[in-house]
Amino acid sequence: MSDAYLALEDGRVIEARGRSPGQTRGELVFTTAYTGYEESLTDPSYEEQVLTFSYPLIGNYGVREERFESDRIHPRAAIAHEFTEEVVEWLDSEDVPAIDHIDTRDLVTSIREEGAMKCGIAVGDDVTPADAEAQLAKCKGMSEHTEIGAQVSTVEHETYRGGGEADVALIDCGAKMSIVDSLNERGADVHVLPHDTTAAEVEELDPDLLFISNGPGDPANFGDAQALVEEFVGEIPLAGICLGQQVIARALGGTTEKMDFGHRGVNQPVRDLNTGKVIMTTQNHGYTVDEPGDLNVTQVNVNDDTAEGLENDELNVITRQYHPEAHPGPHDSLGFFDDVLGMVNGTEHKLVADD
Repeated sequence: MSDAYLALEDGRVIEARGRSPGQTRGELVFTTAYTGYEESLTDPSYEEQVLTFSYPLIGNYGVREERFESDRIHPRAAIAHEFTEEVVEWLDSEDVPAIDHIDTRDLVTSIREEGAMKCGIAVGDDVTPADAEAQLAKCKGMSEHTEIGAQVSTVEHETYRGGGEADVALIDCGAKMSIVDSLNERGADVHVLPHDTTAAEVEELDPDLLFISNGPGDPANFGDAQALVEEFVGEIPLAGICLGQQVIARALGGTTEKMDFGHRGVNQPVRDLNTGKVIMTTQNHGYTVDEPGDLNVTQVNVNDDTAEGLENDELNVITRQYHPEAHPGPHDSLGFFDDVLGMVNGTEHKLVADD
């Protein structure tokens, strides 16, 4: 074991047990998920953040590559009350600093009361509190990461075949592979395109559907994706998840804002305004749609009434703030992908999963 220090924006420096060495910084956030730690750690939406797990033991069912959402770990560092050795070995193999033996209950409470905050981490045999404070001094706010899309996006057009029943142009702003899998399973071919894809490149592909993916950071920094929405809205169906909802809303006259500490976990209740049904969802976002512009709010978060679903039937647009495709679950809202492909086929939206 080695020394470890966590320097917080509120002025505290917390001593912990070092599990994987290194020095780094990022926005300190937490997730309430008690399963799915492999999926969380490989979710591109955690880019430039330091992820705290509120559940006390992380790693009790091992590490399996088939559960990964991308090809690498995205948080800059990981924090838990206790990590198992297998998770520590994985984090260490990817040079991701990790600390545990820390009061994560107190840390999560601080984030809830003060909001997501900048932090610095130093882990190693000879580190000092000053090393963590030096990292904190270099930490930028999430909206300052103006090129974050390039950090998580594919650089080339990649195609995943699902049966040829529809061609989906998925703009990769940090897409989870479960989105691709969910579309493939419903017969769609998915063309994963870079975040800065041009309108001409989309026109050449001539897709049946334009899909804006999830991703990290401030939606205001994804101007290229927003321009695509502005170009193609009303011409072809549009869909989006998480950051994708925010980008589409901004393109259609809406506004977004940063949340105090965001929604991150597997237990977020969402109410459908048309049916009154409540579903449980997985979420990971720090920004939200404030005003929906030309879209209609169809689903809201039960806890704080933030927009969870937006639609415009005339323009053939449907979006979700949460992750219907989430693994290991819940899977209450997988019907969203049927709704999305239903726009291509001209069928009626179901809004929420069937009973």
